Amino acid sequence: MPFVWVGLLLIVLKWFGVTLVADWSWWIVLAPLVLAFTWFELIEPLTGLDRRRLVDDEQARRHERRLARDFPQWRARSRSRRLSRD
Repeated sequence: MPFVWVGLLLIVLKWFGVTLVADWSWWIVLAPLVLAFTWFELIEPLTGLDRRRLVDDEQARRHERRLARDFPQWRARSRSRRLSRD
């Protein structure tokens, strides 16, 4: 995601003609967006990071549901403690 933000920032700087970036080639300005595309579409699926993140999220949801089902009094007590601190 940082590549996307840097790419957008460079595009805006080139568009408004900021002296340092205005002299650069469009290839250099768009390079972070190419890197972001490469990361999200090629590297992440090949290494399995996208699936691993989905599995971790699903396990966290299951864990929360299990805690809510097995310990309803604990969940209510911890929720009231959090609200009293705020």
